[in-house]
Amino acid sequence: MADTASRHVLTEAIWPAEGAGLWAKRAVLVVAGILALTIAAKIKVPVWPSPVAISLGTFAVLTIGAAYGPRLGLVTMLGWLGLGAVGADVFQNSASGATGIAYMMGATGGYLVGYLLATLALGFAARRGLDRSVGGMALALLVGNALIYVPGLLWLNHLVGTGLFDPAKYASAWDQTIAWGLTPFLIGDALKLVLAALVVPGLWKLVGSARS
Repeated sequence: MADTASRHVLTEAIWPAEGAGLWAKRAVLVVAGILALTIAAKIKVPVWPSPVAISLGTFAVLTIGAAYGPRLGLVTMLGWLGLGAVGADVFQNSASGATGIAYMMGATGGYLVGYLLATLALGFAARRGLDRSVGGMALALLVGNALIYVPGLLWLNHLVGTGLFDPAKYASAWDQTIAWGLTPFLIGDALKLVLAALVVPGLWKLVGSARS
């Protein structure tokens, strides 16, 4: 059980380091992860009537969580969110309206919280070796995606209930929340999950082949 829980994650296997080199490696990975999250968030497709567009953000979050592990993944996510909180243009629509904390309290706020939870979930799953097979990675990704949606939908429902509800189009606040925050994203998320479930185990195979 202890051996299973202490397996290397992908970045540790690809780029082993010790001492000062280890800290330099971690710094580079955090910066690279923040850049990847920012770029992924900006690659978006609007899905009417939802105020939240489809982006590659979910793919980046889940992949970083699996490749970095729980601690380094969490540090990377907190760094990205911290930059966003002080007004840096790192989020999906942070250049087109509200910025900083005001943006984070908007429609995407709950999903941002979910990103933290999903990063930890994928990191712990990777520590147990689930990222080394397509089936294990797919299971971890499903859990991670659910952890993004739960706080995302709860917060969006709160916003709908405090002023955004349109009774002419929806029977209830939850109907509107699901129509805005879940239904438009299911197909896109399924495709992103399939891609991530193939990419990470595929990289592990490359690592194994390079060492054989």
